[in-house]
Formats: sequence, C-alpha cells, structure tokens
Amino acid sequence: MDADRAGSGSSTRPLDVAGLVPCFNEEATVAKVVEDFRTALPGAVVWVYDNASTDRTAQVAEEAGARVRREPLLGKGNVVRRMFADIEADIYVLVDGDDTYDAGAAPEMVRRSIDGSLDMVAGARTPGNGSAYRPGHRFGNRVLSGIVGALFGSRFTDMLTGYRVLSRRFVKSFPVLTSGFEIETELTVHALELSMPVEEVPIGFKDRPEGSDSKLRTVRDGLRILTMILVLLKEERPLGFFTSVFAILALTSVALAAPLLPTYLETGLVPRFPTAILASATMLLAFLSLAAGLVLDTVTRGRRELKRMFYLTIPAPSELSRRWSERGP
Repeated sequence: MDADRAGSGSSTRPLDVAGLVPCFNEEATVAKVVEDFRTALPGAVVWVYDNASTDRTAQVAEEAGARVRREPLLGKGNVVRRMFADIEADIYVLVDGDDTYDAGAAPEMVRRSIDGSLDMVAGARTPGNGSAYRPGHRFGNRVLSGIVGALFGSRFTDMLTGYRVLSRRFVKSFPVLTSGFEIETELTVHALELSMPVEEVPIGFKDRPEGSDSKLRTVRDGLRILTMILVLLKEERPLGFFTSVFAILALTSVALAAPLLPTYLETGLVPRFPTAILASATMLLAFLSLAAGLVLDTVTRGRRELKRMFYLTIPAPSELSRRWSERGP
C-alpha cells in the first residue's frame, strides 16, 4: 500500500512507514541515503522532496528508488510543512539527505516509538572520527539546546538533530510555521509544550562524502534559530515573556525617576519635567506589557488545550505494535 493512502484501510492493513528526505542540491549523497533507508526499512516508502535544486538531485533520487516530489518554496521548514501535509503514514522517519546519519539505527528507533508509545524518538549525534560535527556547530547546538531546555523543559541534548522518528499524531498535530533550519527548534518545542512522550537515543554521525557541501551557516543560522526561540517564547509562554518586558521597563522608569524624587520631596517641584514625563510613560508601558501578558496567557492556554484535544483524537503509536510485528523490521 502506498504511504500517501495510509489511514483509509481496515485495522488489519500492514503498518505504513514513510521515510521523509528533504533535499536541496544533494546529488552527491541522496542515492546512498535512499538505498540505505530502503535496506534498513524494507517495505517503507522513501519520499524525497526536492527543494528547487539546481543539480540532478530529483533524477538521482528517483533512479535510486525514491518517490520524488518538488517544493519550490526554498527552506527546510517549507519542505517539512509540505511533507507533513502530503504524506499519510503510521510512522515517519525524517532524515536529512546529506548521508551523515546512520540508516541502520532506523529500525530500533521505530521499535522504540511503537513499544514505548513515543511520539518522537530523536537521534542524538555522537560524532566519530573526522570533522562531521564541527566544534562551532557542536558549541552552538549545546548553547541553543540549553536555552530551550531552560525555557521549555530539558529533555533533549541535541535539539538540532536532523534524524527523528515521529508518530502520526505528532505529524498531524504539528502546525509548521517556520520556513528554514529553525524547523528543528519548532519540532522540539511542539513536543515539549504538549508534554508528548519522547526519547533521545545516541546515533552515529559521520562526515559528508567528498563533493557534498553543507548548507548550514553557523552564525547566520544560529542567529535565526535564536530569534525563533524568542518568537516561540512569546507565542508559547507569553506571561513570562511580557513579565520580563514589564520588569525591564519598570526598572528603567524607576531609574529615570529616582534622581527627581529628593527634589520633589523637599520643594514639591519637578526640576526636569521631560524626564518625569518619560519615567511616567515608561511605567505605563510596563503595566500595559504586563496586562498583555496576562491576556495572551489565557489565549495561549486555550489554544494549547485545543491542540492537545486534536492530538488525542489520533491513535497512539502503541496501537501499531501488532502490525509492526507482522510486517517485520
């Protein structure tokens, strides 16, 4: 049965596993990725979405046995959004097309998802010899993962991994909002905010093959991810975000007003009237920010409840256990 027709059959239909491989100019690596995952997950459908590549990525992937579709909007987030909307399956294996991840780990990750009824099994990279996991990327990942852990909950050590096994109820309850490499952050925060059952497992990580270039730019993409974290903080934790803004504005107002207070208490006069106006306006903005946080926190709670209720309408991964056993690894 095709992966994009899964979900309409009877309860005895075979388990559908879809491999999702977003690609941009991966002519040198995509065939190996497709072949390795077809070997590791026999019977799974491997989908390659070509993100407006200027090389032969789509042709090479099709020749290797993948089903190929094209997404013209540039950016990994745009590709993942299209994949999640298009493909119907029971279990999704999302992996980058750069041939740096170990396909042999996929069956065990799928097994963990099903046996543990986990909505996400993330592959935490353990680099071997070579420069696959460059120090700059490793340091940035550690910092960004730490920030997300402090703000939303510490359950992942490698937030930016491109190798994940996802349940159907995760994929179909996930409103992809970002367009680029920030998608990994959004995937992580979605799981944390809905308190989904998740697990992180160590996986091998290797150098890109010769002739294959990384699309990731450490500083540029790191800043974009940091901005995404702040946006998600505002969207998912508005009370905390706007309370912080309130505190900054209130302290600024007090600092502006403090020099004026002794003179006012002694003489009843305000010697620097513009400063007094600025201090008052800043304090007013502080309380407006606090009020906005209180209102948006109520709205966010209701939105989170709706997402949770929809998420619960989709069967849990544990219900797939018998069909996985019948299907075989």
